[in-house]
Amino acid sequence: MSQLIRACSTILDQLSKTLQQLTEAEFTRPSTTLSGSSIGQHLRHTLEFFICLEQGYGKGVVNYDQRAHDKLIESDKEVALNGIDQIKRFINRKTVDKSLVLEVAYDLNMAENVQVQTNYFRELTYNIEHAVHHMAIMKIGIREIAPHVSIPVDFGVAASTLRYRGEIMTEAH
Repeated sequence: MSQLIRACSTILDQLSKTLQQLTEAEFTRPSTTLSGSSIGQHLRHTLEFFICLEQGYGKGVVNYDQRAHDKLIESDKEVALNGIDQIKRFINRKTVDKSLVLEVAYDLNMAENVQVQTNYFRELTYNIEHAVHHMAIMKIGIREIAPHVSIPVDFGVAASTLRYRGEIMTEAH
């Protein structure tokens, strides 16, 4: 499944390179277009899904609802960049599939989790899709808050969409 690992690495590299172009103030500034959330908040949310997968990998149980909501990731660029590096190391080390259980709770009136059989590669795929979705949102906020930032044309665009469009992955704004 090296294709999943490469896709994940590409996404994380794009996030890192884009984040490096933002000032700390731009990273944390609330965006009107994003209903008052910041680029940092969307990045934190995205990274914490990967972190949950890493934490759950060892236990065999993944629960995205148990995210830490770590304010440092959304307010400190260096912490966020270090988080990206940590996730890359994990992804590059875990290249073999593994059965997992996904815990979810959708009933707001009950604390009970539903357990769903899944596997590492399925959850990694989910994380890639989730990241692409939030990158598309971040791109909107970045264009509002930091129009000077050079964003790759494929930032926040699904691979299937790029194939459909016949686009090649190049740098542009």
